[in-house]
Amino acid sequence: METRPWHRNYDPGVPRSLEYPAVPLFHFLEHYARKLPERPALIFQPAPAGFACSRMTYRELNELTDRLAAALHALGVRKGDRVLLLMVNCPQFVVAYYAVLKLGAVVVATNPLYSPREMEHQARDAGARVALVMSRFYPRFKEVQPRTPVQTVVVTSIKEYMPPLLRCLFTLARERKTGDRVTPGPGDHAWRDLLRRYRPDDRPAVEVGPDDLALLQYTGGTTGVPKGAMVLHRNLVANTLQIRAWFVGAREGEEVVLAAIPLFHVYGMVAALNFGISFGATLVLLPDPRDLKNLLVAVERHKPGMFPGVPTLYNAINNHPEVQKYDLRSIRACISGSAPLLAETQRRFEALTGASLREGYGLSEAPTATHCNPMLGENRHGSIGLPLPDVDCRIVSIEDGTTDLPPGEVGELAIKSPQVFAGYWNMPEETAAVLRDGWLYTGDLARMDEDGYFYIVDRKKEMIIAGGYNIYPREIEEVIKEHPKVLEVVAGGIPDPYRGETVKVWVVCRPGETLTAEEIREFCRDRLAKFKIPTHVEFRDELPKTAVGKLLRRVLVEEEKRKQAPGGGA
Repeated sequence: METRPWHRNYDPGVPRSLEYPAVPLFHFLEHYARKLPERPALIFQPAPAGFACSRMTYRELNELTDRLAAALHALGVRKGDRVLLLMVNCPQFVVAYYAVLKLGAVVVATNPLYSPREMEHQARDAGARVALVMSRFYPRFKEVQPRTPVQTVVVTSIKEYMPPLLRCLFTLARERKTGDRVTPGPGDHAWRDLLRRYRPDDRPAVEVGPDDLALLQYTGGTTGVPKGAMVLHRNLVANTLQIRAWFVGAREGEEVVLAAIPLFHVYGMVAALNFGISFGATLVLLPDPRDLKNLLVAVERHKPGMFPGVPTLYNAINNHPEVQKYDLRSIRACISGSAPLLAETQRRFEALTGASLREGYGLSEAPTATHCNPMLGENRHGSIGLPLPDVDCRIVSIEDGTTDLPPGEVGELAIKSPQVFAGYWNMPEETAAVLRDGWLYTGDLARMDEDGYFYIVDRKKEMIIAGGYNIYPREIEEVIKEHPKVLEVVAGGIPDPYRGETVKVWVVCRPGETLTAEEIREFCRDRLAKFKIPTHVEFRDELPKTAVGKLLRRVLVEEEKRKQAPGGGA
């Protein structure tokens, strides 16, 4: 049973199907550079009130991407090559992103919070030969570069596109403290020095089409091994236009989008960056979403109408002690993704802003959204909403993977849509496991109600989502297993009132050995990103297992949930 429910609850004005132009993703940037050349494309606000913001028009952004494309080509980047981006939200990320795509090369956007070990894996697996790195992360990346294929690094400082006064203050006050001042080593290049050598007309003519590879987005799966999801230009164009259709009443060339969530994550990349550029919006770039004062100032000052985010961010705004001092009423639409949205978080945020805050759902294999509650239609709490235009859905039996289930029954969610990815990089078996007969098997257990609203019931993959970050238990387990005193370990996600979920590990020490929770966390600090380090550690004499010796993670997680339930005991 293929299900594309369109009924009275769906937003008026949202078509059931869209037309998808056969163009590369950067078509939208070039279109608005011609149509609205002086329209601000980017506003960079790295600090709160008291400082001017830097702005970049569509014409300037397009020209910079052409110059950087010429520079990267001179460094040897060719069509199909993978280029690593290691940056926070800043103008350089946007310029680099489109410059790589204009060469027909492939963006590999990497989380700057990754440990050296994690950076190394991603660079090696992708086979990246060039990396564009923010100076703050340059020393860490240079540690691992000799063990990767990366031959050339381009270094940029976050201050390069700050307004003059703030740039000066940053140089005087913060560079020494943060270590952000870095001179490129032998064979590497400074961003500005490289750009000075080339003009926009120097960009080589490369034919890039909708079926060319645009992105390797690393994600996890049933094994927890990070995999590169191969995303084509047409996949990104399709989902960008679907999100645009969801935002009912969006005005071409007039909107402002708040880009607070990381652009290196596929959610921020599509729902903020690609979405905004696709209709001539202005993107307000915030380098650190944890700087809530800067975020509140940005909303009051620049008046964004669209603000994609995660539940922890909306909840943090709700609970900011000075939130009532700021005018947030410009926000009209918010898609909440990456974790379940609590009804109280939604209620309070909508009361503060007057916005429609709607829970959605997506995954890196269909970047980035496939479902969302309607912006103007009925919102159902606990639901991920309705499929976006051209998204067909099935709920299939987890026993045989083929039998379609009726409304109300729980099974695996399968999707067929134009944004479904092309497979995993160099992993044909993993690809075959999730792409079957044109359908993407998401690994998530879900149900559909009689009106076509979908609900995620559980995660078949046992992935942990803490504060919007995807964390894979096996990755944590493999690190802790390296500790010489550890015999067995299981990691799992347990409920957390702020992050949605947080990481807990259950550890069995080797006979005669003892450990403390802090020793476990200290062991993880140099091996895992900060957000993956366990917040809870429990030591046990033994762990539950199946008859064949498989550790039962779910038993431990359910046990913890019962403890935390009212009346559940200590």
